Amino acid sequence: MWRSVASNALTLFIVVLIAAGGLIGWGKLQYSAQGPLSDPICLRVERGSNMARVSDDLASRGAVSNPRIFRIGADYTDRSASLKAGSFLVPAGSSMQQIVDIVTRGGQSTCGTEIVYRIGINRLGVQVRELDPVSNRFVELVSFDPNAEDAVVPPEYTEMRGREDTRYRIALAEGVTSWQIVDGLKNFDVLTGDVPAVPPEGRLAPDSYEVSVGHHRGDLLAEMEGRQNVRLEEAWRNRAEGLPFDTVEEALIMASIVEKETGLAEERRKVASVFINRLSQSMRLQTDPTVIYGITKGQGILGRGLRQSELRRETPWNTYVIDGLPPTPIANPGKAAIEAALNPETTPFLFFVADGTGGHAFAETLSEHNENVAKWRAIEAERANE
Repeated sequence: MWRSVASNALTLFIVVLIAAGGLIGWGKLQYSAQGPLSDPICLRVERGSNMARVSDDLASRGAVSNPRIFRIGADYTDRSASLKAGSFLVPAGSSMQQIVDIVTRGGQSTCGTEIVYRIGINRLGVQVRELDPVSNRFVELVSFDPNAEDAVVPPEYTEMRGREDTRYRIALAEGVTSWQIVDGLKNFDVLTGDVPAVPPEGRLAPDSYEVSVGHHRGDLLAEMEGRQNVRLEEAWRNRAEGLPFDTVEEALIMASIVEKETGLAEERRKVASVFINRLSQSMRLQTDPTVIYGITKGQGILGRGLRQSELRRETPWNTYVIDGLPPTPIANPGKAAIEAALNPETTPFLFFVADGTGGHAFAETLSEHNENVAKWRAIEAERANE
């Protein structure tokens, strides 16, 4: 009898072990299998939260099929204690294992709210935007100019500025001057530190830079300068043969002029060809943006048209009265303008003027150019009478 009881007990124990093993195997499969989430979501993890709250939130949003398995899996892999605060993009179909990795690996938030501080040619801007996880595009919530006389800080900005998971970005427009960049950075309260001197013109890369609260302005400017140096060196290595300048600095000066003369990507290399052709034929460049820079020194915008007296006034940058290139760049050119200056199109053009569509009409001879100028003057007169 005792032998029978022992045999039955052993059989039951084996069955239990098999069932437990099967349950563990099923749990592991559930933990690593594709999840039920049909669309991406942005998961916000508050500071001081835990895996229990996160698993319940995920279950309520249809991201996990079994919150208990999610918690057990996180505990079993020793990840529960590594939970990070922030906002995290959870892709559609993410497994529980993948979600645990997303919320514990650390680093910057990958979705949620972002505040972008923009330094443009004509104005500063602060934009509060939020990533739509489904389209993976940002949606603007509010924007304002912090430098405007009647500037009112929206409550949405104040609220998001106080959240720990808000991300920050500095965005520079192509063609801004170094003075404009430094002056703009002073207006952004997320940054700290003084800037003892304005960096050399042209040496800061127009781009988007992710920053954090307390980021030092000097460190950010150093990053901008380093990024521009990389772009310059790469473009210089791949430059076309026979260009009428011998140094990287001269190429940068040319790129800054191209940047200020056209905002159309498809025109940059053609505009560059005009200036290359003029230099090659020892013609003066005669470009208005250099005259403007001689007046403003890059400190703000002129805000009006040029006067004839200013076109005749001699400054180191006025290419109507000086030969060759001006002594310094007149702005910070973007990557495309640098590449255009060092790899221009091959054209016979020596002139160009606005054509009324946002682009330019190009000409090989002065008579053709004068005809294009007359057409442009007529367009200007017509618009003035509207």
